[in-house]
Amino acid sequence: MTTTAVTATAATTATSATTAATGRAPTPGPVPVLWLALLATPVAAAANAPVLILPDMAASLGVPTETAARLVAAFAWAMAVSVPLMAGLMRRRGLTPVLRLSGALLLGGTLLVAASPWLPAALLGRAAQAAGGAGLVAAAMSLAGSARRMGVISAGFGMLGAAGPLLGAQLSHAVSWRLSLSVSLLSLLALPAVGRHAAVTAPPTAPRSRFDARGAALLTVLATALVLLPHAPAAALGSASAAVVAVAVAALAVAAALLALHVRRRPDGFVPAALVRSPLFLGSALLALALSTSYFTLLFAVPRLLADRAGWDVTAAGAGQLVALLTGSALSWLLAAASARLGRTAVRAVLVTLGALAALLAVFASWGPLLLVATLGGVFGATGANAVLSMQAASSVPAPQRPTAIGLFSLCYQLGGAFGPAIATALVLGGA
Repeated sequence: MTTTAVTATAATTATSATTAATGRAPTPGPVPVLWLALLATPVAAAANAPVLILPDMAASLGVPTETAARLVAAFAWAMAVSVPLMAGLMRRRGLTPVLRLSGALLLGGTLLVAASPWLPAALLGRAAQAAGGAGLVAAAMSLAGSARRMGVISAGFGMLGAAGPLLGAQLSHAVSWRLSLSVSLLSLLALPAVGRHAAVTAPPTAPRSRFDARGAALLTVLATALVLLPHAPAAALGSASAAVVAVAVAALAVAAALLALHVRRRPDGFVPAALVRSPLFLGSALLALALSTSYFTLLFAVPRLLADRAGWDVTAAGAGQLVALLTGSALSWLLAAASARLGRTAVRAVLVTLGALAALLAVFASWGPLLLVATLGGVFGATGANAVLSMQAASSVPAPQRPTAIGLFSLCYQLGGAFGPAIATALVLGGA
């Protein structure tokens, strides 16, 4: 049976059940994929909007630029830890509560960022924005239903993420940097349409049981450590600060061990044992982590390599990388659309091959266009993996656990955004 047929059958079954329970038929058919893309992708532009306007933000808030950069770190952290938390809520309570909570967090956080003259309040607002955006992303991915539809969402992520810095700079210069950080509000336009289809296409919820607060807390601690640890200064090694790094590594190991023990005690808890024991899920998540890490490393390293090896100035490097990112993101949809015909093994072979070639080009190429091809290959591999492998990961567990599978898969993908810049700094940017 084809993916389309499976989706149609699931929608028909859900429609019949809802009609029997309520006496009236819900809106038929799956959520149109463009609504899902609008629901999920503005957060990518919001995440990258501060890249070129950090000095303006710092001056407005009365802090150094390095301190204002915490607004970027806070968003990345909240996004990473909130996706699995929101997916867990969806698993237990369904789609509608997640949409409502996410919309409220997004709106409230944006208002706080727009109005606050103080950095601590702005940090809280950015974290709330990211948590709300994470819930909308989890909802959109759970409703995608096929790699082809997920490819549209992933391509949108890549394209809006690539355009985010330029969009943020234009809005900041025309109006205010606060407007630049508010672009994720566009997601709210999709909430009514997605909500109307929720009864038909929402993934099944797990049976009600006591909330696994300990499992959620342990996963949050582990994810937080994984996000923050790569940014420990490399210079700290061999100095007194190395003790701080050692403590962080020990805490990471303890959190991982405690979570593993907890999963054994409560196999149906916040982190289902069926997931961590599934070769399909683990293979999909780890490959996505590797490709995401490679992409974010290239994203930060290639502009410097263009300057050092090819003599490009900042404007040329920025424009060239933007074109490469937009092109690679758009092309990744072709892989997602063809994934059902290619098969799992062929898709993974394509992803691994392109990821390896992109890394090799970055290491050895000196010609500017080849370095841009490395960027194109990196974003193609990462966005293609997000589209195709997320659906493979979700298929590894029963339907009620699929939101959790997608949430944990997304956490692995988001971790690449923490590891990549740290690797680029250590290998390329540290000598600046």
